[in-house]
Amino acid sequence: MFYREAGQFKTSYAADQAAFPVREDRVGVALICVAAVLAPLFVGEFVLNTILIPFLIFSLAAIGLNVLTGYCGQLSLGTGAFMGVGAYACYKLTTIFPDVNIIVFILASGLFSAAVGVMFGLPSLRIKGFYLAVATLAAQFFLEWCFIRIPWLYNYNPSGAIEVPTRTGFGLALTGPTAAPTTRYYVILAIVALVTWVVGNLLRGRIGRMWMMIRDMDIAAELIGVRPLAAKLSAFAVSSFVCGVAGAMFVFFWLGAAEPASFNIRLSFQVLFMVILGGLGSMAGSYMGAAFIFIMPILIRMVPGAFGLDIDAATVEHLNFVIIGALIVGILILEPHGLARLWSVLRQKLRVWPFPY
Repeated sequence: MFYREAGQFKTSYAADQAAFPVREDRVGVALICVAAVLAPLFVGEFVLNTILIPFLIFSLAAIGLNVLTGYCGQLSLGTGAFMGVGAYACYKLTTIFPDVNIIVFILASGLFSAAVGVMFGLPSLRIKGFYLAVATLAAQFFLEWCFIRIPWLYNYNPSGAIEVPTRTGFGLALTGPTAAPTTRYYVILAIVALVTWVVGNLLRGRIGRMWMMIRDMDIAAELIGVRPLAAKLSAFAVSSFVCGVAGAMFVFFWLGAAEPASFNIRLSFQVLFMVILGGLGSMAGSYMGAAFIFIMPILIRMVPGAFGLDIDAATVEHLNFVIIGALIVGILILEPHGLARLWSVLRQKLRVWPFPY
């Protein structure tokens, strides 16, 4: 009754191909956008730093991996390394050109990550599936080795870590210890919204259809004129670009400093779980998966204190792993297509409720 398409007629191809052709979807997205913009007015700096900022960053990283794995069908285990390339590239650019706005370097760092992604994506022209996963895993270990063994990347810092300098823009401190959480949140929100809009339009256009044809049946796609070289390497480039931007924001807007271990294989698997749980081939699923993997453990840690239970931190951490693992297994058994599919089923039921016939 509240989610009906009856009476919503399309009078042009543009209206029929709109990203949100149903009025209720447009209203829902508008409400989410308004809530995201007004969030700093209702939550404190602690919530911004520990929940909202990392949630947006990991959502962007999940979108990047979803482009490659969910839409193009190329399994990758090197997401953490590509995020690291973006972070180290942004660090070097800020030290070489200290007077340029940091937002320019955040976006430019994705270009370096895209170049590296294309280089390691070349094996996808000959191998796929498990063998491609092993190739990207090799990229993960090789790039992580570079972050450790090439001192030039971290400016010969004795600790081997990169430390974010204070950079200003628009009259405000954007990075560094003096940057306000609200400022960093709005910058991240703007970048995530921009990249999501660009990637969404790519997926709905010719390039996105080319990726999905390669994913569904690459031989048939090649027979009808799709070039596997252009399709697969462009998917690696776009995916690595998005992951590189997410990696730069990961360090410059959240951690403040990072070492090579920050981009290890654990980070790659974490982003992969976000994509699988959220739903392969779904932009909304990337946000859902990031919310589940990152926000759910925080909520679980808060439950004992809410009920006045005195449980030590180690026990809470163990319970966190057990509960999250059980939820992951349960979701994958009940709905292998992820949380996005659950929302799609619920949305379909709302469209015909209360008259399912």
